[in-house]
Amino acid sequence: MNLFSIVVLGLVMARAGMQFWLEKLNRRHVLAHSAEVPEAFREVIDEPTYRKSVQYTLAKSTFHQIELAFDTLLLLAVVFSGVLPWFYQFFQVRFGNSVWAGAAFLFATGVLLSIVGLPFAWYSQFRLEDRFGFNTTTQKTWCLDRAKGLLLALILGYPLLAFILKLVQWSVDLWWLFAFACVLGFQLLMMVLAPILILPLFNKFTPLPDGSLRERLLALGQKTGFHSQTIQVMDGSKRSRHSNAFFTGFKRFRKIVLFDTLIQQLTEPELEAVLAHEIGHYKKKHIPKMLLWSAVTLFLTFYAISVLAQQNWFYEAFGFQNADIVIALLLFSLLSGVVTFWFSPVAHWWSRKHEYEADLYAAEATGQPKEIISALRKLNEKNLSNLTPHPIFSGFYYSHPTLLERETALQDSPSPSSQERWQERR
Repeated sequence: MNLFSIVVLGLVMARAGMQFWLEKLNRRHVLAHSAEVPEAFREVIDEPTYRKSVQYTLAKSTFHQIELAFDTLLLLAVVFSGVLPWFYQFFQVRFGNSVWAGAAFLFATGVLLSIVGLPFAWYSQFRLEDRFGFNTTTQKTWCLDRAKGLLLALILGYPLLAFILKLVQWSVDLWWLFAFACVLGFQLLMMVLAPILILPLFNKFTPLPDGSLRERLLALGQKTGFHSQTIQVMDGSKRSRHSNAFFTGFKRFRKIVLFDTLIQQLTEPELEAVLAHEIGHYKKKHIPKMLLWSAVTLFLTFYAISVLAQQNWFYEAFGFQNADIVIALLLFSLLSGVVTFWFSPVAHWWSRKHEYEADLYAAEATGQPKEIISALRKLNEKNLSNLTPHPIFSGFYYSHPTLLERETALQDSPSPSSQERWQERR
Protein backbone atom coordinates (compact mmCIF):
# COMPACT_ATOMS: atom_id res chain seq x y z
CA MET A 1 0.00 0.00 0.00
CA ASN A 2 1.27 3.45 -0.86
CA LEU A 3 0.44 6.68 0.92
CA PHE A 4 -2.63 7.37 -1.22
CA SER A 5 -4.18 3.96 -0.54
CA ILE A 6 -3.67 4.55 3.20
CA VAL A 7 -5.43 7.92 2.86
CA VAL A 8 -8.31 6.29 1.00
CA LEU A 9 -8.59 3.56 3.62
CA GLY A 10 -8.71 6.23 6.30
CA LEU A 11 -11.44 8.13 4.44
CA VAL A 12 -13.55 5.00 4.01
CA MET A 13 -13.29 4.14 7.69
CA ALA A 14 -13.89 7.75 8.76
CA ARG A 15 -17.09 7.95 6.73
CA ALA A 16 -18.33 4.62 8.07
CA GLY A 17 -17.46 5.61 11.63
CA MET A 18 -19.31 8.90 11.25
CA GLN A 19 -22.36 7.19 9.75
CA PHE A 20 -22.55 4.66 12.59
CA TRP A 21 -22.15 7.44 15.15
CA LEU A 22 -24.92 9.47 13.50
CA GLU A 23 -27.26 6.47 13.61
CA LYS A 24 -26.49 5.90 17.29
CA LEU A 25 -26.95 9.60 18.06
CA ASN A 26 -30.30 9.71 16.27
CA ARG A 27 -31.57 6.50 17.91
CA ARG A 28 -30.82 7.88 21.38
CA HIS A 29 -32.54 11.15 20.51
CA VAL A 30 -35.65 9.40 19.17
CA LEU A 31 -35.85 7.06 22.17
CA ALA A 32 -35.49 10.00 24.55
CA HIS A 33 -38.72 11.43 23.09
CA SER A 34 -40.59 8.13 22.70
CA ALA A 35 -42.32 7.89 26.09
CA GLU A 36 -45.21 10.06 24.93
CA VAL A 37 -46.13 12.32 22.06
CA PRO A 38 -44.05 15.52 22.41
CA GLU A 39 -46.18 18.52 23.25
CA ALA A 40 -45.44 20.22 19.92
CA PHE A 41 -47.03 17.31 18.03
CA ARG A 42 -50.09 16.46 20.14
CA GLU A 43 -52.34 18.16 17.60
CA VAL A 44 -50.57 16.38 14.75
CA ILE A 45 -50.53 12.70 15.66
CA ASP A 46 -52.21 10.35 18.13
CA GLU A 47 -50.37 8.13 20.60
CA PRO A 48 -50.59 4.80 18.69
CA THR A 49 -49.48 6.38 15.40
CA TYR A 50 -46.62 8.20 17.11
CA ARG A 51 -45.37 4.98 18.67
CA LYS A 52 -45.58 3.30 15.29
CA SER A 53 -43.55 6.12 13.71
CA VAL A 54 -40.89 5.64 16.39
CA GLN A 55 -40.79 1.89 15.71
CA TYR A 56 -40.53 2.57 11.97
CA THR A 57 -37.64 5.00 12.49
CA LEU A 58 -35.77 2.54 14.73
CA ALA A 59 -36.38 -0.37 12.35
CA LYS A 60 -35.02 1.63 9.41
CA SER A 61 -32.02 2.66 11.51
CA THR A 62 -31.20 -0.96 12.39
CA PHE A 63 -31.55 -2.00 8.76
CA HIS A 64 -29.44 0.92 7.57
CA GLN A 65 -26.63 0.02 9.97
CA ILE A 66 -26.53 -3.55 8.67
CA GLU A 67 -26.56 -2.29 5.09
CA LEU A 68 -23.88 0.26 5.92
CA ALA A 69 -21.59 -2.39 7.40
CA PHE A 70 -22.05 -4.57 4.32
CA ASP A 71 -21.46 -1.72 1.87
CA THR A 72 -18.29 -0.63 3.70
CA LEU A 73 -16.85 -4.15 3.73
CA LEU A 74 -17.80 -4.62 0.07
CA LEU A 75 -16.12 -1.36 -0.94
CA LEU A 76 -12.94 -2.28 0.94
CA ALA A 77 -12.91 -5.75 -0.59
CA VAL A 78 -13.50 -4.51 -4.14
CA VAL A 79 -10.93 -1.71 -3.95
CA PHE A 80 -8.12 -3.36 -2.00
CA SER A 81 -8.41 -7.11 -2.67
CA GLY A 82 -7.03 -7.03 -6.22
CA VAL A 83 -10.30 -8.22 -7.77
CA LEU A 84 -10.60 -5.11 -9.96
CA PRO A 85 -7.18 -5.54 -11.66
CA TRP A 86 -8.00 -9.21 -12.21
CA PHE A 87 -11.43 -8.47 -13.65
CA TYR A 88 -10.03 -5.75 -15.91
CA GLN A 89 -7.32 -8.04 -17.25
CA PHE A 90 -9.97 -10.72 -17.77
CA PHE A 91 -11.97 -8.28 -19.89
CA GLN A 92 -8.96 -7.13 -21.89
CA VAL A 93 -7.92 -10.68 -22.76
CA ARG A 94 -11.37 -11.63 -23.99
CA PHE A 95 -12.69 -8.40 -25.47
CA GLY A 96 -9.64 -6.26 -26.29
CA ASN A 97 -9.01 -2.55 -25.68
CA SER A 98 -11.68 -0.87 -27.79
CA VAL A 99 -13.90 1.87 -26.39
CA TRP A 100 -16.84 -0.54 -26.51
CA ALA A 101 -14.90 -3.09 -24.48
CA GLY A 102 -13.91 -0.42 -21.95
CA ALA A 103 -17.51 0.74 -21.66
CA ALA A 104 -18.61 -2.87 -21.28
CA PHE A 105 -16.16 -3.32 -18.40
CA LEU A 106 -17.55 -0.25 -16.60
CA PHE A 107 -21.12 -1.32 -17.28
CA ALA A 108 -20.55 -4.91 -16.17
CA THR A 109 -18.82 -3.81 -12.97
CA GLY A 110 -21.73 -1.53 -12.13
CA VAL A 111 -24.26 -4.28 -12.80
CA LEU A 112 -22.39 -6.81 -10.65
CA LEU A 113 -22.17 -4.38 -7.73
CA SER A 114 -25.88 -3.57 -8.03
CA ILE A 115 -26.77 -7.27 -8.07
CA VAL A 116 -24.93 -7.74 -4.78
CA GLY A 117 -27.15 -5.08 -3.24
CA LEU A 118 -30.44 -6.56 -4.49
CA PRO A 119 -31.13 -8.63 -1.34
CA PHE A 120 -31.11 -5.44 0.73
CA ALA A 121 -33.48 -3.70 -1.70
CA TRP A 122 -35.78 -6.74 -1.62
CA TYR A 123 -35.78 -6.93 2.17
CA SER A 124 -36.47 -3.21 2.48
CA GLN A 125 -39.48 -3.49 0.16
CA PHE A 126 -41.01 -6.80 1.14
CA ARG A 127 -40.11 -7.03 4.81
CA LEU A 128 -39.47 -3.60 6.31
CA GLU A 129 -41.97 -1.57 4.28
CA ASP A 130 -44.49 -4.40 4.36
CA ARG A 131 -44.23 -4.69 8.15
CA PHE A 132 -45.38 -1.09 8.55
CA GLY A 133 -48.10 -1.27 5.92
CA PHE A 134 -46.43 0.71 3.12
CA ASN A 135 -45.61 -1.96 0.55
CA THR A 136 -48.22 -2.58 -2.14
CA THR A 137 -46.00 -3.89 -4.93
CA THR A 138 -45.75 -7.49 -6.09
CA GLN A 139 -42.68 -9.63 -6.63
CA LYS A 140 -43.38 -9.52 -10.37
CA THR A 141 -43.56 -5.72 -10.49
CA TRP A 142 -40.42 -5.42 -8.38
CA CYS A 143 -38.47 -7.71 -10.71
CA LEU A 144 -39.83 -5.99 -13.82
CA ASP A 145 -38.78 -2.59 -12.46
CA ARG A 146 -35.20 -3.75 -12.12
CA ALA A 147 -35.19 -5.45 -15.51
CA LYS A 148 -36.50 -2.26 -17.14
CA GLY A 149 -33.90 -0.19 -15.28
CA LEU A 150 -31.12 -2.47 -16.48
CA LEU A 151 -32.39 -2.34 -20.05
CA LEU A 152 -32.58 1.47 -19.97
CA ALA A 153 -29.05 1.64 -18.58
CA LEU A 154 -27.88 -0.61 -21.40
CA ILE A 155 -29.65 1.41 -24.11
CA LEU A 156 -28.77 4.87 -22.77
CA GLY A 157 -25.82 4.54 -20.42
CA TYR A 158 -23.63 2.09 -22.30
CA PRO A 159 -23.38 4.16 -25.53
CA LEU A 160 -22.76 7.29 -23.43
CA LEU A 161 -19.83 5.58 -21.67
CA ALA A 162 -18.41 4.47 -25.01
CA PHE A 163 -18.73 7.99 -26.42
CA ILE A 164 -16.89 9.48 -23.42
CA LEU A 165 -14.05 6.99 -23.95
CA LYS A 166 -14.00 7.93 -27.64
CA LEU A 167 -13.64 11.59 -26.65
CA VAL A 168 -10.45 10.64 -24.80
CA GLN A 169 -9.04 9.26 -28.05
CA TRP A 170 -10.07 12.30 -30.04
CA SER A 171 -8.79 14.89 -27.57
CA VAL A 172 -6.31 13.55 -25.06
CA ASP A 173 -5.79 16.85 -23.22
CA LEU A 174 -9.29 18.36 -23.29
CA TRP A 175 -11.40 15.21 -23.30
CA TRP A 176 -12.77 16.01 -19.85
CA LEU A 177 -14.16 19.34 -21.04
CA PHE A 178 -15.94 17.75 -23.99
CA ALA A 179 -17.14 14.90 -21.77
CA PHE A 180 -18.57 17.41 -19.31
CA ALA A 181 -20.50 19.15 -22.11
CA CYS A 182 -21.71 15.80 -23.45
CA VAL A 183 -22.98 14.50 -20.10
CA LEU A 184 -24.55 17.85 -19.20
CA GLY A 185 -26.39 17.91 -22.53
CA PHE A 186 -27.52 14.32 -21.97
CA GLN A 187 -28.89 15.19 -18.52
CA LEU A 188 -30.83 18.16 -19.88
CA LEU A 189 -32.21 16.04 -22.71
CA MET A 190 -33.34 13.39 -20.23
CA MET A 191 -35.19 16.03 -18.21
CA VAL A 192 -37.30 16.66 -21.31
CA LEU A 193 -37.64 13.07 -22.54
CA ALA A 194 -37.98 11.20 -19.25
CA PRO A 195 -41.55 12.36 -18.49
CA ILE A 196 -42.60 11.42 -22.03
CA LEU A 197 -40.69 8.20 -22.72
CA ILE A 198 -39.27 6.76 -19.50
CA LEU A 199 -41.65 7.41 -16.61
CA PRO A 200 -44.61 5.80 -18.45
CA LEU A 201 -42.59 2.57 -18.61
CA PHE A 202 -42.89 2.28 -14.84
CA ASN A 203 -46.15 4.01 -13.93
CA LYS A 204 -49.52 4.76 -15.45
CA PHE A 205 -50.40 8.44 -15.87
CA THR A 206 -53.99 9.52 -16.35
CA PRO A 207 -55.45 13.03 -16.66
CA LEU A 208 -57.02 14.38 -13.50
CA PRO A 209 -60.79 13.96 -14.02
CA ASP A 210 -63.00 16.98 -14.47
CA GLY A 211 -64.32 18.29 -11.20
CA SER A 212 -63.79 20.75 -8.40
CA LEU A 213 -60.22 19.62 -7.68
CA ARG A 214 -59.10 20.06 -11.27
CA GLU A 215 -60.78 23.44 -11.48
CA ARG A 216 -59.15 24.53 -8.21
CA LEU A 217 -55.67 23.47 -9.30
CA LEU A 218 -55.98 25.00 -12.76
CA ALA A 219 -57.20 28.24 -11.18
CA LEU A 220 -54.14 28.23 -8.93
CA GLY A 221 -51.89 27.77 -11.96
CA GLN A 222 -53.63 30.65 -13.71
CA LYS A 223 -53.35 32.85 -10.63
CA THR A 224 -49.63 32.18 -10.16
CA GLY A 225 -48.70 32.27 -13.85
CA PHE A 226 -47.75 28.60 -13.83
CA HIS A 227 -49.28 27.16 -16.98
CA SER A 228 -49.06 23.40 -17.26
CA GLN A 229 -49.85 21.28 -20.29
CA THR A 230 -51.77 18.88 -18.09
CA ILE A 231 -52.43 17.69 -14.55
CA GLN A 232 -51.92 13.96 -14.26
CA VAL A 233 -52.45 11.31 -11.61
CA MET A 234 -49.76 8.65 -11.15
CA ASP A 235 -50.60 5.21 -9.81
CA GLY A 236 -48.10 5.41 -6.95
CA SER A 237 -50.30 3.03 -4.94
CA LYS A 238 -49.14 0.30 -7.32
CA ARG A 239 -45.89 0.15 -5.34
CA SER A 240 -46.31 1.97 -2.05
CA ARG A 241 -48.66 3.89 0.22
CA HIS A 242 -46.14 6.70 0.46
CA SER A 243 -47.29 9.85 -1.36
CA ASN A 244 -45.79 12.73 -3.30
CA ALA A 245 -46.39 15.40 -5.93
CA PHE A 246 -44.07 16.92 -8.53
CA PHE A 247 -43.90 18.60 -11.89
CA THR A 248 -41.64 17.60 -14.75
CA GLY A 249 -40.49 18.90 -18.09
CA PHE A 250 -40.01 22.37 -19.54
CA LYS A 251 -42.24 24.83 -21.35
CA ARG A 252 -44.95 23.05 -23.34
CA PHE A 253 -43.77 19.66 -22.05
CA ARG A 254 -44.35 20.67 -18.43
CA LYS A 255 -46.93 18.69 -16.50
CA ILE A 256 -48.08 18.45 -12.91
CA VAL A 257 -48.13 14.96 -11.37
CA LEU A 258 -50.03 13.94 -8.25
CA PHE A 259 -49.71 10.50 -6.65
CA ASP A 260 -53.11 8.82 -6.33
CA THR A 261 -52.21 8.17 -2.68
CA LEU A 262 -51.79 11.91 -2.15
CA ILE A 263 -55.26 12.61 -3.51
CA GLN A 264 -56.67 10.00 -1.14
CA GLN A 265 -54.92 11.47 1.91
CA LEU A 266 -55.47 15.23 1.52
CA THR A 267 -58.44 17.56 1.13
CA GLU A 268 -58.77 19.78 -1.91
CA PRO A 269 -57.49 22.93 -0.12
CA GLU A 270 -54.52 20.93 1.16
CA LEU A 271 -53.78 19.59 -2.33
CA GLU A 272 -53.92 23.15 -3.61
CA ALA A 273 -51.35 24.15 -0.98
CA VAL A 274 -49.07 21.24 -1.95
CA LEU A 275 -49.26 22.27 -5.60
CA ALA A 276 -48.58 25.89 -4.58
CA HIS A 277 -45.45 24.63 -2.82
CA GLU A 278 -44.28 22.91 -6.02
CA ILE A 279 -45.07 26.04 -8.01
CA GLY A 280 -43.02 27.96 -5.44
CA HIS A 281 -39.96 25.97 -6.45
CA TYR A 282 -40.57 27.02 -10.03
CA LYS A 283 -41.30 30.68 -9.28
CA LYS A 284 -38.25 31.00 -6.99
CA LYS A 285 -36.09 29.54 -9.78
CA HIS A 286 -34.87 26.70 -7.59
CA ILE A 287 -34.61 24.29 -10.50
CA PRO A 288 -32.24 26.47 -12.59
CA LYS A 289 -30.17 27.07 -9.46
CA MET A 290 -29.92 23.34 -8.79
CA LEU A 291 -29.09 22.69 -12.44
CA LEU A 292 -26.31 25.27 -12.26
CA TRP A 293 -24.96 23.66 -9.09
CA SER A 294 -25.13 20.25 -10.76
CA ALA A 295 -23.24 21.61 -13.77
CA VAL A 296 -20.50 23.07 -11.57
CA THR A 297 -20.21 19.79 -9.68
CA LEU A 298 -20.06 17.83 -12.92
CA PHE A 299 -17.39 20.17 -14.31
CA LEU A 300 -15.22 19.72 -11.20
CA THR A 301 -15.79 15.96 -11.28
CA PHE A 302 -14.47 15.53 -14.80
CA TYR A 303 -11.57 17.86 -14.12
CA ALA A 304 -10.60 15.87 -11.02
CA ILE A 305 -10.77 12.63 -12.99
CA SER A 306 -8.55 14.11 -15.72
CA VAL A 307 -5.93 15.06 -13.13
CA LEU A 308 -6.01 11.73 -11.28
CA ALA A 309 -5.92 9.80 -14.55
CA GLN A 310 -2.40 11.12 -15.19
CA GLN A 311 -0.97 10.04 -11.84
CA ASN A 312 0.71 6.62 -11.66
CA TRP A 313 0.39 6.52 -7.85
CA PHE A 314 -3.39 6.69 -8.25
CA TYR A 315 -3.44 3.36 -10.10
CA GLU A 316 -0.66 1.71 -8.08
CA ALA A 317 -2.59 2.35 -4.86
CA PHE A 318 -5.19 -0.19 -6.00
CA GLY A 319 -3.02 -2.76 -7.74
CA PHE A 320 -3.09 -1.50 -11.34
CA GLN A 321 0.17 -1.40 -13.25
CA ASN A 322 -0.80 0.84 -16.16
CA ALA A 323 -2.65 4.15 -16.43
CA ASP A 324 -6.01 3.87 -18.15
CA ILE A 325 -8.91 6.32 -18.24
CA VAL A 326 -11.35 3.40 -17.84
CA ILE A 327 -9.81 2.56 -14.47
CA ALA A 328 -9.74 6.21 -13.45
CA LEU A 329 -13.47 6.55 -14.16
CA LEU A 330 -14.26 3.39 -12.21
CA LEU A 331 -12.14 4.20 -9.16
CA PHE A 332 -13.45 7.74 -8.99
CA SER A 333 -17.07 6.55 -9.13
CA LEU A 334 -16.40 4.06 -6.34
CA LEU A 335 -14.48 6.39 -4.03
CA SER A 336 -15.82 9.90 -4.60
CA GLY A 337 -18.53 9.32 -2.00
CA VAL A 338 -16.01 9.11 0.85
CA VAL A 339 -15.23 12.79 0.18
CA THR A 340 -18.61 14.18 -0.92
CA PHE A 341 -20.29 12.70 2.19
CA TRP A 342 -18.68 15.40 4.33
CA PHE A 343 -20.21 18.14 2.17
CA SER A 344 -23.76 16.76 2.39
CA PRO A 345 -24.75 19.15 5.24
CA VAL A 346 -23.97 22.09 2.94
CA ALA A 347 -26.03 20.64 0.08
CA HIS A 348 -28.90 19.81 2.44
CA TRP A 349 -28.78 23.28 4.01
CA TRP A 350 -29.28 24.77 0.56
CA SER A 351 -32.07 22.32 -0.25
CA ARG A 352 -33.85 23.09 3.03
CA LYS A 353 -33.56 26.79 2.30
CA HIS A 354 -35.45 26.18 -0.92
CA GLU A 355 -38.12 24.24 0.94
CA TYR A 356 -38.67 27.12 3.37
CA GLU A 357 -39.04 29.52 0.45
CA ALA A 358 -41.51 27.23 -1.32
CA ASP A 359 -43.54 26.83 1.90
CA LEU A 360 -43.77 30.58 2.30
CA TYR A 361 -44.77 30.98 -1.34
CA ALA A 362 -47.52 28.39 -0.84
CA ALA A 363 -48.82 30.24 2.22
CA GLU A 364 -48.92 33.52 0.31
CA ALA A 365 -50.41 31.99 -2.87
CA THR A 366 -53.26 30.33 -0.99
CA GLY A 367 -53.78 33.32 1.30
CA GLN A 368 -53.01 31.57 4.58
CA PRO A 369 -50.48 29.08 6.02
CA LYS A 370 -52.99 26.75 7.64
CA GLU A 371 -53.53 24.58 4.56
CA ILE A 372 -49.86 23.95 3.83
CA ILE A 373 -49.31 23.26 7.54
CA SER A 374 -52.26 20.88 7.60
CA ALA A 375 -50.97 19.10 4.50
CA LEU A 376 -47.46 18.76 5.95
CA ARG A 377 -48.87 17.38 9.19
CA LYS A 378 -50.93 14.76 7.39
CA LEU A 379 -48.04 13.74 5.14
CA ASN A 380 -45.73 13.34 8.12
CA GLU A 381 -48.37 11.28 9.90
CA LYS A 382 -49.27 9.08 6.92
CA ASN A 383 -45.60 8.44 6.06
CA LEU A 384 -44.65 7.78 9.72
CA SER A 385 -41.90 10.38 9.42
CA ASN A 386 -39.38 10.83 12.20
CA LEU A 387 -40.73 13.86 14.06
CA THR A 388 -37.77 14.12 16.45
CA PRO A 389 -34.52 13.55 14.53
CA HIS A 390 -31.26 14.74 16.05
CA PRO A 391 -30.23 18.05 14.42
CA ILE A 392 -26.81 16.73 13.39
CA PHE A 393 -28.35 13.60 11.88
CA SER A 394 -30.91 15.62 9.92
CA GLY A 395 -28.13 17.93 8.75
CA PHE A 396 -26.33 15.02 7.11
CA TYR A 397 -29.36 13.13 5.77
CA TYR A 398 -32.42 15.37 5.45
CA SER A 399 -32.86 17.41 2.29
CA HIS A 400 -36.15 18.74 3.74
CA PRO A 401 -36.64 20.51 7.09
CA THR A 402 -38.48 18.67 9.83
CA LEU A 403 -42.17 19.36 10.41
CA LEU A 404 -41.49 21.49 13.48
CA GLU A 405 -38.86 23.52 11.63
CA ARG A 406 -41.25 24.20 8.76
CA GLU A 407 -44.07 25.24 11.05
CA THR A 408 -41.74 27.50 13.03
CA ALA A 409 -40.41 29.10 9.85
CA LEU A 410 -43.94 29.91 8.69
CA GLN A 411 -44.81 31.27 12.10
CA ASP A 412 -41.71 33.49 12.13
CA SER A 413 -42.20 34.62 8.55
CA PRO A 414 -41.59 38.37 8.08
CA SER A 415 -44.68 38.57 5.87
CA PRO A 416 -47.19 40.69 7.85
CA SER A 417 -50.23 39.14 6.22
CA SER A 418 -49.05 35.58 6.74
CA GLN A 419 -48.02 36.29 10.30
CA GLU A 420 -51.36 37.88 11.08
CA ARG A 421 -53.30 34.96 9.67
CA TRP A 422 -51.09 32.51 11.55
CA GLN A 423 -51.74 34.29 14.84
CA GLU A 424 -55.47 34.30 14.14
CA ARG A 425 -55.36 30.55 13.55
CA ARG A 426 -53.42 29.98 16.76
